[in-house]
Amino acid sequence: MYNILVCDDEKEITDAIDIYLTQEGYHVLKAYDGQTAIDILNKNKENIHLLIIDLMMPGIDGIHAILQIRKSSTIPIIILSAKSQDQDKILGLNVGADDYVTKPFNPLELIARVKSQLRRYTALGSIPDNEEKANIFKTGGLMIDDDKKEVTVDGESVRLTRIEYNILLLLLRNKGKVFSIDQIYEKIWKEEAFCADNTVTVHIRHIREKIEIDPKNPRYLKVMWGIGYKVEDIPE
Repeated sequence: MYNILVCDDEKEITDAIDIYLTQEGYHVLKAYDGQTAIDILNKNKENIHLLIIDLMMPGIDGIHAILQIRKSSTIPIIILSAKSQDQDKILGLNVGADDYVTKPFNPLELIARVKSQLRRYTALGSIPDNEEKANIFKTGGLMIDDDKKEVTVDGESVRLTRIEYNILLLLLRNKGKVFSIDQIYEKIWKEEAFCADNTVTVHIRHIREKIEIDPKNPRYLKVMWGIGYKVEDIPE
């Protein structure tokens, strides 16, 4: 059974989400402000599998709560917010959320997004063993050890969110190959791409900030204008 933490200062919403998720077989924990969500996660780090969180809450809001949580956790985070402007969505993704659902929401859509995030989350821990170094991917000084889920640049460890990791792994596994934004979205999010530009672009920018010395002049993660993105094939 997966444990899902729902954080929203509107009790009616948390109760409604509780009902939807419980019907799907999930166990729900509730919080009504950001600090309580942080405290629950700190006490149950290994037992919380996904967080659904609002942005506008008293005390510590959703954005600051996510920033705090991302210091020590890579669990899937879905923002559920009445803020529907693109800049709000971009901000949420930038601080470490994996998905963004606007209120009022369709319960079936929310459940689908929860299932999608949990599939990716569990897949990271269920990859079969292969021969030594079979799951190590490199270009220049950039390396991913997919068995250990480790990313390093010139030997220095880099911490990525799960979505960032999956995007980089896709591109590094296929270094030199260009993927369109829609292709990246459909392969990572496992759903049809619809207005995916902002979502993918934000994550790409975030990855560059972590793996590139100069993100504005990237060595590894290149844009092919009007086409898509690729990881450069750089000899060792």
